[in-house]
Amino acid sequence: MAEERLQKIIAASGRCSRREAEELIREGRVRVNGQIAELGQKADPAQDHIKIDGKRLASAEARRWILMYKPRQVMTTCSDPEERRTVIDLLGNTFPERLYPVGRLDYQSEGLLLLTNDGELAAKITHPRYGLIREYRAKIRGDLSPSELQRLRRGASIDGVRVVPKEVRREHGTREGNSWWRIEVAEGRTHEVRELFFRVGHPVQRLRRISIGPIRDDHIQAGQFRELTGTEIEALRKATRKTVKPPRRREQGQKGPSRGPASKRK
Repeated sequence: MAEERLQKIIAASGRCSRREAEELIREGRVRVNGQIAELGQKADPAQDHIKIDGKRLASAEARRWILMYKPRQVMTTCSDPEERRTVIDLLGNTFPERLYPVGRLDYQSEGLLLLTNDGELAAKITHPRYGLIREYRAKIRGDLSPSELQRLRRGASIDGVRVVPKEVRREHGTREGNSWWRIEVAEGRTHEVRELFFRVGHPVQRLRRISIGPIRDDHIQAGQFRELTGTEIEALRKATRKTVKPPRRREQGQKGPSRGPASKRK
């Protein structure tokens, strides 16, 4: 087997993403044939002994991609110190591979979530550089006035990065003083949709992700999951081949809107 960069070998094993593998190498936690590895080093997994924290690196697993509808009040993590239910708990023992969620979907939100052991493609999906669009349905308190809608469309600075929705549109009908909206974002920052609506005075009461790039499934129900098809995986790869202009960071000393309690929600 030909030599490959060490971080790629580690990601291919399903141990973590390539970026996380680079951090492991920088921290001196990776050894190749007994020697501390260096970033950029190459190895042959068929012949070299690769260890992380003293444990032999597992052989590369078959790539697996899972699409799940995450219910509300489920953690998008592999484990939780508070022993709340996680998306890995929902998978149970269905798959032999060590899978992990791609990106975040907060505790009170629901909708589509990807899980995989393909660290390389997962890193591209979550990186803002590739601008993969996520679409959400948001139920908000009240309704947006024309001026509030204009402010929402202009975006806001969240964690020092300017987040501007790609599209915002209202769904027909209101009920009990609430309204439903469709919103598309590409930055992939935690709580960004909730924060955008909060900044214009309309807290989100329910949030559902309905697409991740080219991936959509209008029939999957809460708690259900399935494997992606080969066509869907190739669509993800195609969607992450081109980079986009990175989101603009607020310049040092420039003041942005004050952070509200929405940014602290779990």
